[in-house]
Amino acid sequence: MFEQKDFSFIHKYFIAEKQGSLFLLSIGIAAVLLAIIFFFFIKTNASFYKGAAVILMALGLIQAIVGFNIYKRTDKQKSDIAYNVGLEPVTYTNNMEMPRITKVIKSLVIYRWAELTCAIIGIVLWITYKSNPSKSFLTGLGLTLAIQAIILLGVDFFAGKRAGTYRQQLENIVTNNKK
Repeated sequence: MFEQKDFSFIHKYFIAEKQGSLFLLSIGIAAVLLAIIFFFFIKTNASFYKGAAVILMALGLIQAIVGFNIYKRTDKQKSDIAYNVGLEPVTYTNNMEMPRITKVIKSLVIYRWAELTCAIIGIVLWITYKSNPSKSFLTGLGLTLAIQAIILLGVDFFAGKRAGTYRQQLENIVTNNKK
């Protein structure tokens, strides 16, 4: 017998996703603007700032694009999923939403490992070359790579926590509503 009638957790999950995407979009835009300033306007220790600008531009564009795309699709996705779960809670959850969120969680694990790897590479570059003025490009690149990777690691950590909670709530639909 169908027991659960409150699916507000779906809306809460997607509202949090939308907020996270706005944060990602904002830091991406800020990184791109900072990259432009570093590349074109900073003249003191220009090599260091050019190294930083390379990472800020590359990762900033990725952050802005991903943040915008998540933001753009979230409202429709939230409405579609809430509607379909409301119509066929167990069937839709089992066949569509559980596989989707499981894939999201697996992707986030891969992203976190990649971000951790980038953070370590950045720290190694920064430590290795920080005392060598002729390698200031690599110092700036490494320091900025580490900082950006750590920011992304934090963003994806919280996204993973949200997704894990959401998945648990979806599992509750299935276990509490078996016919």
